[in-house]
Amino acid sequence: MTDHFAARAATYDASSSWCTDGELGDVILELTGPRSGDRVLDVACGTGLVSRLFKGRVAEVVGVDITEQMAEQAQEHLDRLVITPAEQLPFEDGEFDIVVCRQGVQFMQLPDAVEEMVRVVRPGGRVVVVNLCAYGPADQKEYFEILRLRNPVRRHFFLPADVEQLLRTAGCDQVETRRHVSVEDVDVWSDNGAIGEDRREAIREVYRTASEKFRSLHAVRESDGRFTDHMLFVVAAGIKP
Repeated sequence: MTDHFAARAATYDASSSWCTDGELGDVILELTGPRSGDRVLDVACGTGLVSRLFKGRVAEVVGVDITEQMAEQAQEHLDRLVITPAEQLPFEDGEFDIVVCRQGVQFMQLPDAVEEMVRVVRPGGRVVVVNLCAYGPADQKEYFEILRLRNPVRRHFFLPADVEQLLRTAGCDQVETRRHVSVEDVDVWSDNGAIGEDRREAIREVYRTASEKFRSLHAVRESDGRFTDHMLFVVAAGIKP
């Protein structure tokens, strides 16, 4: 897995519209409600796209990741960087006020990683998990294949209710969810630097032959052989009792 993300490190921030989507960032900030004295943990921090939302708003931002080539780009947005797997966070119980993981749980051992996130947040603290999801059973087969082709190290594929359930199973309550749609040019999105043209063409073929239900749910547009997809993110926020 680290080899895959090391290959993507240099171009990751430009690989998808959602990476720097201010509206998605605003949803995360609204659901976490950061205060000046808070300590924030960004799990699977990557290049620091979530960390920079909190830098300057809170007392401390700590990032964890397993890919040094990605995480070294996050240094300016962090007070501290720890290279460690999410399933074995080297922090005390209740050490943080807010824990956020955006687009990370799909690569982790579950439910272990989310249980660790809940463990290290204080009682009354918030855990937020953000991930791409299929809209529902009608598009999941085609969409999961697209996601698998783009990222062969992905372990998990989600429907919207699955993200909320991860938090509940790990011990959170008062779970609130929001949906955010990101408009992505498939040729740009698939050019992630870690897969070959054969996989990119296989992704295009799924779009070419997609069912009408999939096309409708994703509001797929095609122009001169290029596809635009409306991809669904689910943002789930839970409170530790």
